[in-house]
Amino acid sequence: MGAILDEAERHRKSLVYYAPDPGDFREQFDTRNVEIAYRELPQSAPEPFVAIRDDGRVRGVIAVETIREYLRRPRLDRRDTDAYRAIVDLLDDTVFASLDRRQLLLTAREFEDRTWRVGTGTLHVGFQSAARFADQRSLYRRLAGETDLDVHAYFVVDGDPPAVPGLTVHTEPASEIGRHWFMVFDGGDQPDQQFALVAEQLSEDDFYGVWTYDRSLVRRALAEVPSAAADRTREGAGPEDGAEDRA
Repeated sequence: MGAILDEAERHRKSLVYYAPDPGDFREQFDTRNVEIAYRELPQSAPEPFVAIRDDGRVRGVIAVETIREYLRRPRLDRRDTDAYRAIVDLLDDTVFASLDRRQLLLTAREFEDRTWRVGTGTLHVGFQSAARFADQRSLYRRLAGETDLDVHAYFVVDGDPPAVPGLTVHTEPASEIGRHWFMVFDGGDQPDQQFALVAEQLSEDDFYGVWTYDRSLVRRALAEVPSAAADRTREGAGPEDGAEDRA
């Protein structure tokens, strides 16, 4: 999975920050492969905004305050707003040197919503540990049981893996699973909806990550999903779920 991060770093976006003064935007937007330029706006202009450019073309614009809300511990209910979805779409292929767990949860929720809306195809999700999966088991029970998705969960576990109807569980001893949080979706019958999210854990609450819709990168991520040596279960009824969704 680390190869996906390396590949994404070769693709560089630029952000143009429009505001009356430069402030501390550059420092707050702490990324590894984004160039940030500043353009002055008059004091009477509308609220500051950012134009995101890719290969010399403007991909879109978004309010600075919306980006700030994402970069500082956001509320998870922002996944339902058009503004947040615009951030996810506009910042694909952007490698973040620092994302905290809640920022990743917010991004993952948008992608889970996307797979739910498509309802077909194969979704691979790496949770790192059995405890992380337990926090989200009921959500994935619904994804696996109430759609035509083929859902695979990967994590390191001691003892018997949890059984969830319709879910294929892969218990992995490899350090790759413990270090990386990933989601890879092949798009099902809507190939334009495919994506990959890969984040490497640097410390307890600090990740280095990227998400992408690039089809070549998604194919590469699918090829790197460590399922060859997996222990698999596709049981019927398992233990009572009782766990809460992400919140």
